[in-house]
Amino acid sequence: MTDEAKMSEARTSEPQAGPDVSVVGPDDGETIVMGTTRMRVLEDGSHTGHRLGMAESVLAPHTDGPPQHRHAQHDEGFYIISGTVRFTVGDKVYDATAGTFVIVPPGTPHTFANLTDQPAVMLSTFTPDLYVQYFRDLQSMTAEGTPLTPQAAIHTMSRYATEPATDFA
Repeated sequence: MTDEAKMSEARTSEPQAGPDVSVVGPDDGETIVMGTTRMRVLEDGSHTGHRLGMAESVLAPHTDGPPQHRHAQHDEGFYIISGTVRFTVGDKVYDATAGTFVIVPPGTPHTFANLTDQPAVMLSTFTPDLYVQYFRDLQSMTAEGTPLTPQAAIHTMSRYATEPATDFA
């Protein structure tokens, strides 16, 4: 092998510069509290070019979800880690237990709640990451003393290409 070929091989086998890998440990991540729901942001989009946001949510027993709504610009996925989460999609009801994955494409009316006596834990994805800021805004509202009413949630949703699904309210 020539010296030039050896140098070329050495250059291509060296680690290539690229985006930093994000590692979020079990006690890491931004925590957002909204009423009886605690969310841990695992990816806010800053490491994915804003293509993906991800959060772990713990819904306390008997936690009502948001008003039924539609997202115009992002998919939302839910993987149930423990407990049971009731999803209402239009006029259909699904009780999702551990190991269940629910994907909600843009334009699909949906909501969720924990109607049981046990906490429920789910992993949520947002593609793109648009909706992570919505949860930050809700937390800021409650920190400022604004009650987390359905009307307040709907007003905040509107800033993130989301509207109430009034035909299923």
